[in-house]
Amino acid sequence: MNPLKNPWATVLVGVILAIGTTLAMGASGNGLSLTIWLHVTVGITWIGLLYYFNFVQVPAVAAALADKEPGPAAINKYVAPRALLYFRWAAVATWLTGLSGLAQIGGGVDGIVNAFMLTGGMERIGVGAWLGTIMLFNVWIFIWPNQKKILGMVSASPEEITKAKVVALYASRTNTLLSIPMLMSMVGFGHGGFLPI
Repeated sequence: MNPLKNPWATVLVGVILAIGTTLAMGASGNGLSLTIWLHVTVGITWIGLLYYFNFVQVPAVAAALADKEPGPAAINKYVAPRALLYFRWAAVATWLTGLSGLAQIGGGVDGIVNAFMLTGGMERIGVGAWLGTIMLFNVWIFIWPNQKKILGMVSASPEEITKAKVVALYASRTNTLLSIPMLMSMVGFGHGGFLPI
């Protein structure tokens, strides 16, 4: 069987390759690697889909609406629901693995508390944790409920759909905006800061 014919088989082989590479280089570390690796992997999935929606799908649906054939039906019926499934659960997985990472980095619950209180050397990553939390909130409170109306997954009047489009778009664009300083905070913590000031 060729694993490249199935996305899940491809991921499984990638995980095996990552483990094999780690073992070949001599596994070492402080026990954070699996948590951080999972956090980065699901975070890339979440933010990658966020950028896909903002830079690919939304403009494509707008273009499809202007074109009589084929219209946006294929995207809205088949692509969007699947992409939103991965999007919202990748958001949850990113947040949960992030909490686990904060606990490991900061010595348990104190690490989480210090990060969210922006104290104890956890200020930089704490800013990222707060931004990620706001983004998770936007996904589940503003984007997903409104996307269900837009895609016809729940009943909504034309007026409700029009309002849902605006709310979902602004929440998604807010997350895109917040993703940049959030990523800078996360990377800055692990790599010693941002700029030599």
